[in-house]
Amino acid sequence: MFANRAALAATSEHKLVLDCLEAGIRAAHPQSVIERTVSVVDNTLHVGEREYDLDDYDRLLVLGGGNAAGHVAAALETCLSDRIDDGLVVTDDPVSLSRVSCVEGSHPIPDASAVSGTAELLELASDATTDDLVLSIVTGGGSALLPAPAGTLTLSDVQAVTETLLRAGATIGEINTVRKHLSAIKGGRLAVAASPADVIGLVFSDVVGNDLGAVASGPVSPDPTTYSDAQAVFDRYNIEPPEPVVRHLKDGFQGGHPETPTEDHPAFASVDVHVLADNGTALESAAEVAHEHGYESMILSSHVRGEASEIAKVHVGLAEEALAAKRPVEPPAVVLSGGEATVTVSGDGHGGPNQEFALSAALELDAAGVVVGAVDTDGIDGNTDAAGALVDAELLDDQESAQAGLAQNDVYPHLEAAEALLRSGPTGTNVNDLRVMVITLT
Repeated sequence: MFANRAALAATSEHKLVLDCLEAGIRAAHPQSVIERTVSVVDNTLHVGEREYDLDDYDRLLVLGGGNAAGHVAAALETCLSDRIDDGLVVTDDPVSLSRVSCVEGSHPIPDASAVSGTAELLELASDATTDDLVLSIVTGGGSALLPAPAGTLTLSDVQAVTETLLRAGATIGEINTVRKHLSAIKGGRLAVAASPADVIGLVFSDVVGNDLGAVASGPVSPDPTTYSDAQAVFDRYNIEPPEPVVRHLKDGFQGGHPETPTEDHPAFASVDVHVLADNGTALESAAEVAHEHGYESMILSSHVRGEASEIAKVHVGLAEEALAAKRPVEPPAVVLSGGEATVTVSGDGHGGPNQEFALSAALELDAAGVVVGAVDTDGIDGNTDAAGALVDAELLDDQESAQAGLAQNDVYPHLEAAEALLRSGPTGTNVNDLRVMVITLT
């Protein structure tokens, strides 16, 4: 999976980190997940513990978007074959499909191709009837890849807002609160468009806690947030959005635009949503690999969030405690964590949250026997071509320069020079960050 794996596997500890990271990503890949959770027996569709009689429907449509949407659609084509009548997905990782159209868009900043693809997707949804069953693919990255600017808003308005909020270090929940109120598909509006068809949501979650209204901005889930909540996000970060966005939000909370639908909207009576994979899927598989190698494993949390560089200090502190006092886990051990680290950008460099986590950890590490790896499971971390990085206490020759790079959000060059970057390319999935820390006594 990692193109430079051989160069990074310097010791058995480094190899174990790589094994755990790769196992976690593979376990969350749509092909594996769909094989475990979706099947058809005697024309009955099984999704998890639920059953759906395909004889009740004239057409089966596959609609959705996100980093993993193309791979989910491919797995569904394998499972459902010619039962799929039509469909469209928008993704930044396109695959060859036979019954579903695959439109390539950009992430994390939306582009014109995503806008046109989403418009076509909404047309297909709007044509659905009570005789149709819609399988709605919802994966991480769908917020950018399913833009659909609302009202008179333009793509440039949505791009500016997205970029500004990302640079400000806003949480995914805050960003998506805004996105939902600038879009004609997010915040349950795809479910409304597809009504009165039955809709089955197939979710690959990249959101801490699996908030269905936040994954891809919840296109088929109710939305409890409001136009006023969206404006409050800008106020919280002292951001002045483009004037068309200001007008749109003001018109919204004054009643000029309908609010996103809440759970009492009749469209949701025919919507059934399943979380097929999430951060825990990756963590549990990585923990199994650690056990297979004879290591004690501890899943610290799948809910870790906050500034990447600060999270790294907590992880290193835990490793130091384990080495000194054999708690909260006794070495040799593997500590795993997930969730979503963020970066408040103050500089103008290259990097991403997982790379900042890794470089910060390398700066804190002073004990041999600790190896740390961190990746974004979609294979693209921040504004770079790397998934993350693998580090240890001996990585950095010039700590002062690396510290300056971290302060300027320019971590990529330092990790590249140290040959510590993890390069996978798009992985076909997205279930948020995965961090692995191997601790051994020396």
